[in-house]
Amino acid sequence: MRRNDIGSVRAQADQHDRRSTRTRARRGMQISAATLIVSLFGLASPASAHVTVTPSTTAAGAHAVLQFSVGHGCRNSPTTKITIQIPAQITSVTPTRTALWKIAKQTQTVDPPVTDSHGTQIVQRVASVTFSTDTPLPDGYREVFELTVQLPEAAGTELVFPTIQTCEQGESAWIEVAQDGRNVEELELPAPRFTTSEPDEGTLHHMTTSNAHPMHSAATEPLSGTDRALTLAALAAGVLGSVLGGAALVRQRRRA
Repeated sequence: MRRNDIGSVRAQADQHDRRSTRTRARRGMQISAATLIVSLFGLASPASAHVTVTPSTTAAGAHAVLQFSVGHGCRNSPTTKITIQIPAQITSVTPTRTALWKIAKQTQTVDPPVTDSHGTQIVQRVASVTFSTDTPLPDGYREVFELTVQLPEAAGTELVFPTIQTCEQGESAWIEVAQDGRNVEELELPAPRFTTSEPDEGTLHHMTTSNAHPMHSAATEPLSGTDRALTLAALAAGVLGSVLGGAALVRQRRRA
């Protein structure tokens, strides 16, 4: 092989080596970036998996179904108990029964007593509701606990439900509340919460006078003498028509 050919082969080999080196470097950077992203998401995922509350409505004064969602355990440990503290602004609470969970309500005295929208004086209220089970909820499985409540009458009321999640090993206290301008997203264990909105129109405790006192229909008004006579005549005509129709049907059957 001539010297020129040998030099050309060496140059091509060097160029190939340089390309291979750059390719390996790019792949290494891509793998490192992918590993970093996975690590970040892996760290952020548990923090975003909170115990949350979803109300069927936030309208002030309305009856709402609150769904408390639990989708993970305590550091991978199965959940055995959930205790939900009810804010003082709520005086009417009805938990929904479930097949696998036992329910216990803890009450407290309302001092001074309050009067609800129906005029009933409230002297006792449900302060907390506890759901417990002998069949623990495995980590990574979701459960929903429901409470039916009457929301306070004032719009813009912030309702906070501190919740204790007890597991086979350890517990998680979802009780943190953002204060001093702190962002809720920065909290590690935020308490479930929402704010009431303006009341919906047409709710039962906002009934209008026309709904409360319906107008009399024409059918409830007493009949005059002329109207009574016309009514009897119409009934008689109807009976006669039925008799004639029945007779015609009998004759048709006999001919057949």
